[in-house]
Amino acid sequence: MGDPKAFMTIPRHEAGLRPVYERICDFSEVEQTLSESERRKQASRCMDCGVPFCHWACPLGNKQPEWQDALYRGDWKFAWQLLSATNDFPEFTGRICPALCEKSCTLNHCIDAPVTIRENECSIVEKAFSEGYAVPRTWPRNGKKVAVIGGGPSGLSTAMRLNVLGYEVTVYDKMAKAGGLVRYGIPNFKLDKFIIDRRIQFMEDEGIHFVTDCFVDCAKALPEGYDAYVIATGTPVARDLKIPGRELDGIYFALQMLTQQNEILEGQKFADKDRVSAKGRKVLVIGGGDTGSDCIGTCHRQEAVSVTQIEILPKPPEGYNPATPWPAWPVILKTTTSHEEGCERRWCLTSNYFIGDENGRVKGVEVERVEWEPDPNGGRPQMKLTGEKEIIECDMVLLAMGFLRPEHPAYAENVFLAGDAKNGASLVVRAIASGRETARQVDEYLKGK
Repeated sequence: MGDPKAFMTIPRHEAGLRPVYERICDFSEVEQTLSESERRKQASRCMDCGVPFCHWACPLGNKQPEWQDALYRGDWKFAWQLLSATNDFPEFTGRICPALCEKSCTLNHCIDAPVTIRENECSIVEKAFSEGYAVPRTWPRNGKKVAVIGGGPSGLSTAMRLNVLGYEVTVYDKMAKAGGLVRYGIPNFKLDKFIIDRRIQFMEDEGIHFVTDCFVDCAKALPEGYDAYVIATGTPVARDLKIPGRELDGIYFALQMLTQQNEILEGQKFADKDRVSAKGRKVLVIGGGDTGSDCIGTCHRQEAVSVTQIEILPKPPEGYNPATPWPAWPVILKTTTSHEEGCERRWCLTSNYFIGDENGRVKGVEVERVEWEPDPNGGRPQMKLTGEKEIIECDMVLLAMGFLRPEHPAYAENVFLAGDAKNGASLVVRAIASGRETARQVDEYLKGK
């Protein structure tokens, strides 16, 4: 490394966020950027560990120390070459990844100030596109064709890898544009959709074909004329809350709001009766994960009166959780940019039933406080109802409780699964890694044939 002791003199410096009063008025990305010189200083903090746990923790096996050093030295092109060798979409992960690498960074364990790996990654890929390092290439064809069903991160990654190996790849997607949940589930204030459009164009220039607005029933009829198929349809079924009053108006799955808002920003029009809007509403978000957080930020921008988020699990500790020491993922309180914009957050609450008004619209939810007790047999903690009940007033409810793991029939031997369709709902970075692994399996199979 150029300066293995830089971490001793240079503090961690994040790029920061746009002011709350400004960012809640639009859907532009909330994160700001550092100057090139400041970004290189942050890269210099990488201390060239004997065992780089950041590399070990990354599902893609990114070579963070190597490209941090190249960035520190100002060799942005080499940094891009190192980064793109293991990550097909660093412009995605550089914006929305929870940065497993940073949680494993030695500086995180020593001084609670890891290298700004995620931000550095994003800077490298944006520099590559702006300076022309990211140039589409073509490869000799091997005469075999592969269909990828689903244009989310895992499907796109599978297509990228197979294309490099010489296969003619066609990606089928049921939506108007490819991108999957990255396009339709993640708000623009976290990932501007221009970033996805740019990558899709890049892939098309490299010879990958896209067929959109095309639903494929994988269990009944796959497209004809392909040597192999990859099913990367994600986890399309959201977990429901089947309690009395669920049929009331004003209760939606989180993706109903998030997808529609993203489509509106793309220019699509909806009748007033079909709009899922928080404007003027008292919103209750049920579910404490990232999807719930995305709903909160979207509600602010749609001018909700108030937003409350409830979670059935206990409130995690702040900063450090002795129950989840490294190398386990740290289960600690996460306060997102959306939470910072204003939200009442409550824990250990289960929902008993929805309450409706005379017009059939939800007006409240009865919740009950729960306690979690250790399982005497060492299993998962057991939930216990306390009998302490109350009514939370709301006239809009968003269900953000995750997704059900998809079930698949027995497919032919030339059909492969990738991403969430295979493993259940997970991170974008894991979906990309799964796509790369699936491409390897497809290649091995077809070469064997």
